[in-house]
Amino acid sequence: MLVALRVKNLILMDALELRLEPGFNVLTGETGAGKSIVVGALSLVLGGRASAEQVRPGADEAEVEALFDVGGAERITAALEAAGVSTASGELVIRRVVQASGRSRAYLNGRLCTATELAALAPDLADIASQHESVALTDPSTHLGYLDRFARLLPARSELAADVQRLQEITAELHASRQLERGRGEREAFLSFQLQAIDALAPRSGELAELAAERSRLRHAGRLHEITQRAAARLDQGEDALCDELARLASELRGAADLDAALTPVARALDACWDELRDAAREIGRYAERAEADPSRLAEVEDRLYRLEGLLRQHGPTLDDVLAARARIADELSRLSGVESRVADLERRRAELLAVAGERARKLSVKRRKAGEKLGAAISTELSELGMGGARVVVDVAPLAGERAELAIDGARLSQEGIDRVEFLISPNKGIEPRPLRRIASGGELSRALLALKRVLAECGPAGLYVFDEVDSGVGGAVADKIGRAIADVARHHQVLCITHLAPIAAFAGAHFVVSKSDAGGVTRSTVVRVGKKERAAEVARMLSGAKVTPSALKAATELIEAAGGAL
Repeated sequence: MLVALRVKNLILMDALELRLEPGFNVLTGETGAGKSIVVGALSLVLGGRASAEQVRPGADEAEVEALFDVGGAERITAALEAAGVSTASGELVIRRVVQASGRSRAYLNGRLCTATELAALAPDLADIASQHESVALTDPSTHLGYLDRFARLLPARSELAADVQRLQEITAELHASRQLERGRGEREAFLSFQLQAIDALAPRSGELAELAAERSRLRHAGRLHEITQRAAARLDQGEDALCDELARLASELRGAADLDAALTPVARALDACWDELRDAAREIGRYAERAEADPSRLAEVEDRLYRLEGLLRQHGPTLDDVLAARARIADELSRLSGVESRVADLERRRAELLAVAGERARKLSVKRRKAGEKLGAAISTELSELGMGGARVVVDVAPLAGERAELAIDGARLSQEGIDRVEFLISPNKGIEPRPLRRIASGGELSRALLALKRVLAECGPAGLYVFDEVDSGVGGAVADKIGRAIADVARHHQVLCITHLAPIAAFAGAHFVVSKSDAGGVTRSTVVRVGKKERAAEVARMLSGAKVTPSALKAATELIEAAGGAL
């Protein structure tokens, strides 16, 4: 359950700490006081969209923090541990920070996470039912999920979804292989030509740099020969050769070292220089002998560079890219040679998996049809208790259209959710043929249909907290009392937070919170406080009679709370 909700600088609220009780909690207040801000704060910690408009004017950032008691919630604990979040204390703290720029950060027990991770946990933490959701109830795409939750078919649907996903992957691969098979001849010829062109040259990694260096050397062979020959002669040939002069100097210093040992290191250094200079002179001499023009080799190098550059234009920009292209071409040729057997193998695997998925989908469809009858009857019973005694709900389970679909079972299209289309039909009065909710239900009827559905699903849903955000819109009087009793019944299985304008509903709550708005200091602020016995009676009286609370209204409020069994 939700233990505490803290809010800082969110829209009109500069600071809020809301500590909920188990069971039925109600939140009331004047229109525009800021009740929706509490729901918005909850939505944020459950992965809802963050925006700059949520930050209180003048603040740098808004912050929402929620403390959940998740002790014994195995699904949540397993999901958090898989994400590396410790829940040893049985508590989960979710923190969401929204900056004035609109960017946000989220944390799970202090670990940075994404809004997507929060959204994945949300169904197990809280179920928010609002006027918006009652409108969404008219969308048939949501009805299959409600039915599967009621019939506890979500695990079976997940197994089918995994099979269908593999089936879709195999089908896509089969399409690609068949396409490959159709153009196999031309493709093989083209790839073989490319492979032969590369293999004919047999390029090596780094070869271009070697060839470029050799071409430069061959192009300037005459000049290189002249320079190195002159250098070799100056170093080690003739009477004034540098090596001979250095040898004489080294000899003289060795003699001087005999007279003064301090010159010994210098004499040794000069000897070492002479050795290195002689080695350099010999190497330059050998280079001068080799540095001769070789027109035929130059032509060979120029030709190979030209041909390699042709490969680079096709597969480059580097020789490593050419070598990688060769590997890809060889691999594709290998696959082309076995494409026929590959197509046959994929067709066999596809047929086997389609048979398995088809059997799963048929069994799931049978269970849905049986459960649909029970769900329709259960919702009809609930609607009767909510003042719609003549209403009848039918859960229509029909095959998905698409008998010509690529994946089809018994004439129905096979999707990851199965082969069924589910839609709730309602007959609001006796003698009227059931029709889609979206066509005949009013706002009040939709709200009651949503509440009836939530009540039926109360024991099935994984969420610990149910939030009812003004789902009582469009009703009043005796119907409001029935809605209050229905929400109180849901609170027997779940923690409930109900936001309402109706006194008969607020009277059933075990804990009552009031939202108020003030303009002190020229700044608008919303605050939330839990009210005690006297203040609660006054609030319920205000909801009954309006801004002016009379003694008779106070008496009526007290009697209403006592009759409902709410806390006083």
